Amino acid sequence: MCGNQRKGSIQQRETRLYRRYVRQRTDRGFDNTDSRLILARVEILKSRIPHGTTQYASGGAILSALFALALMMPGTGFSQDAAADPDPPSSLTQEPIAAAPAPKPADPKLSWDTGAGKNYLLPALEILGFDILLNRANQQIYEGNDYNVSTSTIRRNLHHSWGTDHDPFKVNQLGHPYQGSMYHGFARSAGLDYWESLGYTFVGSAMWEIAGESTPPTKNDQIASGIGGTFLGEALFRMASLVLEHSPDSTPRFWRELSAAVISPSTGFNRLAFGDRYDSIFSSRGAAYYSRFALAVAGTTQQVSGPSARSSNGEVLADFSIDYGMPGKPDYAYKRPFDYFTFQATASTEHGFENVMTRGLLYGSDYALGKDYRGVWGIYGSYDYISPQIFRVSTTALSLGTTGQYWLSDSIALQGTGLVGVGYAAVGTIGGRIDESNYHYGTAPQALIALRMIFGEKASIDATAREYFVTNATAANRAGHDNIARIDLALTWRVHKRHAVAVKYLWNRRDATFPNLGDLTQARSTVGIYYTLLGHDRFGATEWR
Repeated sequence: MCGNQRKGSIQQRETRLYRRYVRQRTDRGFDNTDSRLILARVEILKSRIPHGTTQYASGGAILSALFALALMMPGTGFSQDAAADPDPPSSLTQEPIAAAPAPKPADPKLSWDTGAGKNYLLPALEILGFDILLNRANQQIYEGNDYNVSTSTIRRNLHHSWGTDHDPFKVNQLGHPYQGSMYHGFARSAGLDYWESLGYTFVGSAMWEIAGESTPPTKNDQIASGIGGTFLGEALFRMASLVLEHSPDSTPRFWRELSAAVISPSTGFNRLAFGDRYDSIFSSRGAAYYSRFALAVAGTTQQVSGPSARSSNGEVLADFSIDYGMPGKPDYAYKRPFDYFTFQATASTEHGFENVMTRGLLYGSDYALGKDYRGVWGIYGSYDYISPQIFRVSTTALSLGTTGQYWLSDSIALQGTGLVGVGYAAVGTIGGRIDESNYHYGTAPQALIALRMIFGEKASIDATAREYFVTNATAANRAGHDNIARIDLALTWRVHKRHAVAVKYLWNRRDATFPNLGDLTQARSTVGIYYTLLGHDRFGATEWR
C-alpha cells in the first residue's frame, strides 16, 4: 500500500474516532463547543507531524495519547467562549442539544445575620401539633372533662368572656409559663426574632385557651403563657445557644446537643428534626456572663406558718443562676431584647422548685458615667415564681430600671440593678387551714434592688431585696391585698480554681389583709451552706479600663 493510501486510511480512522466521541458526549448532555475545541487541537497536532509511512504509523498512537490528554485538560466538559473557538470542519454538522434540567434548589440554611432561611410556617404547624399532643396527653392523665374538646366547646369559648381559674398553682404559674416557653422556642429556633416569636407565643396561648381545653378561656393563663412564657422562653433559648457556642471542642457533639435540648426542648427538636437547615447557632456576640451552680443544705431559723399547716426544719437545694450581657464589655451593644438578662432556678427536696426567676432588658441603651462606671437602662420584662414552703407568689411584669458596674478600686467592683414596675400576680398559702380559695390574683406594683460586691477573684458578697404589693386581689369574692418581701444575702469564697463555698441567708415574709379573714402574717428564714462551681469568669467583674 502506498504512502498516500496509508495516509488516507489513518485520516479516515481518526475522523471516525472523532465522530464517535462527539456522539458519546452528545448523548451525555455536553455542549458541542467542547467538541469543536478538541477537533481544533487535533488538526493542529496533525499538521505538525511529518509525512511518511513510519512517522504516520507512530503518529496515530501519539495522536490517540494527545487526544486523551486533551480530554483531561482544564475546561474540557464545560462551555467555552464561542469567540475563542476555531470554526469546526465544514464536513461535520452540529445538531442542537437539549439543555439538562436544572437541579431543584435545596432549602436555604438558616442565617442569623441575614435572616435567610427563616420559616414562618414551620413554628405555626409545630405549635398546633404540640397543642394537639398536649391535649391528648392531659386527657389521659387528668380526670374530668376539661380536655374533651369539640367544635361546640370551641365555638362557645370563642364567644365567652375571659375570666380567671383556680387550677393547681403549679399548673397555672409554672406549667403555663413553661408551655409558653415551648411556643417561643419553636419560633426562635426557626429563625424568627424575639418580637415575632412573642406574637407566635401569644397566639399559641390563645389557641390553647379556646381549643386546647373545654373550659372557658382565662386571662391569668393567657398572661402566664403568652407573656411570661416568652420571658422565660427567651432566657432558655439564649442559654441553650450559649451551651452550643461555648462548649469545649473536646466535648462530643452529642452531649452539646443533648444539653441544649434539655434547656430548650423545642430548640433541640428543630435542630434534630431538620439537621443542617437549623443548626446555625444564635450568636451571643461576645456577651460577658457570670454563671454558677450550687448544691446546699439549708436549715430553718424562723418560721411563722400563719394559716399554713406545713412545717419543715431543713432541705437540700440545687441552684443554678446566670447573669448574661453584663455592662462594660467593649464593643458589646444592646440591640436585641434580652441582650442583658438574669436567670435563677432553685430546686428543693421539700416540694420541687423553690424559685424560678428571670428578667431581661426588652428595650434600652448603654451609658457611661466617668471612666469607672458602665451601665444599661430601659424597660425590663420579668417572670418570677417564688415558693418558700408556706406561701407562694408568681408575677409577670414590666419594669423601668438600670443595671451597672462601678470600679471602686483596681480590684474591687460593685455591680447592681434597680427596678420599679407593675405586674399581674397570683399569691396564696400552701397547705392552708382556712378558706382562702387556695390563691388569688391581682395587680402587683413591685420593686427590686440587687447588689454584688466583687473582691478580685477571691470573694463576693450578694444582697438582693424584692417586694410585691398585690392589690385588687380577690379571695372568695372578698377584696384584699398582700405585701410580700424577700431578702437574699450571700458570701461566696473561692477555694480553688472554680470551686467555692458560700453561706446564704434567705428571708421571706407575707402580710395579708382580707375582710372577714382578718390580718395574717407568714414568715420563713433559712441559712444554707453551699458548694458552688463558678463559671469560667470567676465572679463576673467586667473589665473595660
